[in-house]
Amino acid sequence: MTPLIAGILNFAGPDMMIILLIVFLLFGAKKLPELARGMGRAVKEFSAARDEIERGLDQSDPGGEAQPKLLDTKAELPSAR
Repeated sequence: MTPLIAGILNFAGPDMMIILLIVFLLFGAKKLPELARGMGRAVKEFSAARDEIERGLDQSDPGGEAQPKLLDTKAELPSAR
């Protein structure tokens, strides 16, 4: 990661307080719980989709069976000599 990107993503306490203050001023106190619920749902859906994809990948790769098949196929080919 480049130092510029690392510097941008490295938020400390005071930086986060300023960002939260700006969000509070933009959306107001009544909208913040609704925004937090929406963010929570989005994170929950994202993690569920990630878990589903990981399960699908684990089921499609049953422990490396494809590699021995390739080795067996190479052994069965006649030599070119």
